[in-house]
Amino acid sequence: MLDAALFELQHAADSLWPRYERLAARAPDGTSADRHERQLLRTLFQRLPIPVALVDRDTVVRRMNVAATALTGVRAGYAAGRPLAGLLASGDRVPFRTQAAAAARGEGARSLTVRLQQRPDEPVRASLVALALPGEPQATVLVVLQPGAAGAAGGAVPAAAGHAGRRPVPPDLAEVTERAGTMDLVDAMACALLSSPPGDPDAALAAAARVLHGRFAGWVVADTVAGTTADTAGTAAEPAGHTAGAPPSRRAVVLGPAREADGPLWRALAGQDPAACPLVVEVARGGSASLQVRPEDMLAFGEDASGASVLARAGVGSLLCVPLVREDAGVLGVLTLFRTGGRRAFSMAEGRAADVMSRHIALAMRRRPA
Repeated sequence: MLDAALFELQHAADSLWPRYERLAARAPDGTSADRHERQLLRTLFQRLPIPVALVDRDTVVRRMNVAATALTGVRAGYAAGRPLAGLLASGDRVPFRTQAAAAARGEGARSLTVRLQQRPDEPVRASLVALALPGEPQATVLVVLQPGAAGAAGGAVPAAAGHAGRRPVPPDLAEVTERAGTMDLVDAMACALLSSPPGDPDAALAAAARVLHGRFAGWVVADTVAGTTADTAGTAAEPAGHTAGAPPSRRAVVLGPAREADGPLWRALAGQDPAACPLVVEVARGGSASLQVRPEDMLAFGEDASGASVLARAGVGSLLCVPLVREDAGVLGVLTLFRTGGRRAFSMAEGRAADVMSRHIALAMRRRPA
């Protein structure tokens, strides 16, 4: 059985690799603003607190967000390409497929009550609506799953259920803990930047990287634009070369896991040319951050000396790339954070905190000696 499975995997790899090479060689579509908008929509889809999935007329899963994976107990990578109806109880599969096909044909939105195999005793309200996505030849069906909402027909709330009898919702412990941890991180960053010597951008950047490493990200990579070294810091209010269009020219800091096995990867990142990282160049030129969960373009951070994808080699599950921007000096550099292994993905709140800290880092890099 193992030999047969390996043979099938090899056949799949041989079939998929030429297609991947063609897609990787294709130039990215649209402008930087368009790509940023699409990335924002992908991030919003993944971080929605409501379980949602995109399926075709045969209920085959195209995408599934984090909340849906938690509800169904199935990983998004496993569910992709498999019928969502297969996750339901046997008696609910045929009605669900019928309603999904009707929604895909344009017969209007609809909803029905189903039960999951993982939770057979808990009814789930499944709402289906057809979406016409650009570039897709067939209609896509958006499925919204609402646990415990089977009693409300069509998701409507009875008129008698007003605010008067509603109990206060207790704060979510995980959300409160995350917010407190983010505040502690911002405080530690401020202390580290204020303690760094003025007029030394490299020291400020290294201090910021040490704060972020470990507690916030597994890998911290910092690149600077030409003209941000210590010998030119603070010599002019608006130094030449600090514009949003200047790509990073020097890799200043690389911090990663303290494991001997990660030594070759650390050397590959330290010796990499920032100009060979399309994501870093795009963030530096556009001046806007990029948050990616399960990056689709595995070549976004370039390749190592052997031609292997850096993101694939590091096992990156989520990344956050933010520009270091100061209004009077433009983009001073780019800070890239990787989360690998089983760590949870970066949230929108953490992306906002990283954006705030990036401005503080840029101010510290241009701080003049007393």
